[in-house]
Amino acid sequence: MPLAHPVRSAVLFLAGALLLTATGCGGGSAAPGAKNPPAKNPAGGAGQEYPVTLDDNCGRRVTVDRSPQRAVALDQGAAEILLSLGLADRMVGTATWTDPVLAGLEKENAKVPRLADRYPSFEKVLDAEPDFAAASFAYTLGKGGVADRERFEKLGVPTYLSPTDCVGKDNSGDGDGVRTRPLTMDTVYGEIRDLARVFDVPERGEKLVGQLKSRVAKATSGGDFTDARVLYWFSDAESPYMAGCCGAPGIVTNALGAKNVFDDTRAEWPQVNWETVADRDPDVLVIGDLTRRAQSAESAAKKIEFLESDPVTRNMTAVRKKRYVLLSGQAMNPTIRTVEGIEKVAAALRSYGLAK
Repeated sequence: MPLAHPVRSAVLFLAGALLLTATGCGGGSAAPGAKNPPAKNPAGGAGQEYPVTLDDNCGRRVTVDRSPQRAVALDQGAAEILLSLGLADRMVGTATWTDPVLAGLEKENAKVPRLADRYPSFEKVLDAEPDFAAASFAYTLGKGGVADRERFEKLGVPTYLSPTDCVGKDNSGDGDGVRTRPLTMDTVYGEIRDLARVFDVPERGEKLVGQLKSRVAKATSGGDFTDARVLYWFSDAESPYMAGCCGAPGIVTNALGAKNVFDDTRAEWPQVNWETVADRDPDVLVIGDLTRRAQSAESAAKKIEFLESDPVTRNMTAVRKKRYVLLSGQAMNPTIRTVEGIEKVAAALRSYGLAK
């Protein structure tokens, strides 16, 4: 997700009793040789034994000593997974939203305090006395975001970073990262299963994964979209962020067998000038309809207004024929909402006569 990068200073301090500790070990089962005897889940879940470890979460081993009771979700994607798993009663805060919450989760979301629409300060997060922190983007748990993982873990708060932002991805540059291999929904499903295990609700995780797989199968059945040439525009009219080959929009494109006109770059969200965009002349424009106000042309209405008035873009095929697909920002990010992207793009391609 292209992000504005605010500058923040966060002073490290203790914020009340923290209920969970991180030992620096990790994996998907009780840690061998644990010093303390395994504890049953106090929340009455499936009854698995703790500590539970994740061996490799974006290069770190993470241990939780008991099922989290005061979790914070520092990005919308992480929040919607936890809410979809029915964990609102074990959440004490969410942050960094680009869109309204996923339909059907409004009541559950209303139970959880929103710490900030963008990045909260580290102090604000610690005031909620979290015992677990989940994030969707490496930037959130890095310099310029909320705080790095070490700062949380020094205070006994285990952190979880979505593997969609690190598996097969290089985040070492200044942009939004480069994919070393294409992202797939399997990585999203893995995130759901990880979090379901941490919270001792594995059956809910499997149910959610099953529902998402069924939706993908339904959206992609009976259609051949190989002739459709698609462009994905997330944000910014001045230096637009367009999707490269292999992130969440790549999941959508590959699921449908269509072509992304910028599939020749592995950058997650390269900034591309409008002359190059016009030269690629896509059949369909998939545009982010964001509610945040971080950059220019965030809403779909503002994007379309620009496209239809700018002399470089107004003669593009997709603009002349008004072939637009409006997606939430989360549907263009690697989250459970990516399935929404597959569904809406497939439906649009059919309606525009671009399916065989």
